[in-house]
Amino acid sequence: MSFRFAIIGCRHGHISTFIKEMLDAGHTCVGIYDPEDWKLANRYAELYGIPLAGNREELLASSVQIVGSSAVNNEKIELIEACERRGIHIMLDKPAVTDRDGLQRLEAVAERGAIQIGLMLPKRFSGAMTVLKREIVAGTLGKVVHIHISSPHKLMPSARDAWHFSKKQNGGVLIDLLIHDTDLLRWLTGREIVLTQSVLAKNILPEYPDFYDVASVQAVLDDGTTAQLYADWHTPDCNTDGRFSRIVVAGTEGYAEWSVGYDAADGKNRAQLRITRGDAPDQLGTVMAPDAAVATSVSDFLDRVAGRPGTFTHRDIIEASKAVIEADECAVVRNRFG
Repeated sequence: MSFRFAIIGCRHGHISTFIKEMLDAGHTCVGIYDPEDWKLANRYAELYGIPLAGNREELLASSVQIVGSSAVNNEKIELIEACERRGIHIMLDKPAVTDRDGLQRLEAVAERGAIQIGLMLPKRFSGAMTVLKREIVAGTLGKVVHIHISSPHKLMPSARDAWHFSKKQNGGVLIDLLIHDTDLLRWLTGREIVLTQSVLAKNILPEYPDFYDVASVQAVLDDGTTAQLYADWHTPDCNTDGRFSRIVVAGTEGYAEWSVGYDAADGKNRAQLRITRGDAPDQLGTVMAPDAAVATSVSDFLDRVAGRPGTFTHRDIIEASKAVIEADECAVVRNRFG
């Protein structure tokens, strides 16, 4: 099945992944539009041979079945609702919403069920993560007691637009970054987050008063499993690999560790999953081969659009969004600038 799609809101490079995957699969992009900033829109229009549109309504009225968007974060919910009114499915980069009002509006769209909503949260679709989930379900680690997820990012402030540093527009470090990990936590364990305590810290950029650069969340799941989720904007600009990203799963019978290293031989990041059990002969554990990629966040969304069951549902989007919004609302704030 081939779809016609459009891009409305082009403010983050995440959308390039969606465009490329859609075009590679044989779908047709009829145009790109952004209401304010045309840097990325112009770049991707030229790169992929896509026409630029003069306004949003032109694209919404062009018989498209799908809209893709990396709009300013707090503007996405209005676009979701506009697509719903026209029966157009929508795929977004994260986060979909940035506050309680947006969450309630998102829940209402999902409950009405007129369209499919997709969110680009790719961690759960990686080959190493599908192996880790399978081992957890199989009981290889015994009962899971704690999960630690560390997700540092590069900031490179000179390359970012002003909206990125606005809490209202962006959502902030906790909502923007840790939504990946609230989704991963729920998916790996099959459990719900029932309690969070969190801290936001501001250490840099006093010219942006409500921009915080560190977020730490302690979470408890409904079976008593605990978790720590951490994100920051302090990966050095010169860093070429993702080695500061790390996931550790502690169980009653073993540990699993996922980490990323840079392979200098081919210039690529390589993820590695290692499982160590107390009864294993090798204290260094066993390196697990990743599964071959069988789905992506985009292909899973397209399955739902086509009427086939997907693994990433509206409930997943809402629960992951709810978890970060609640953690953000209750966060203790530490500001070095007073």
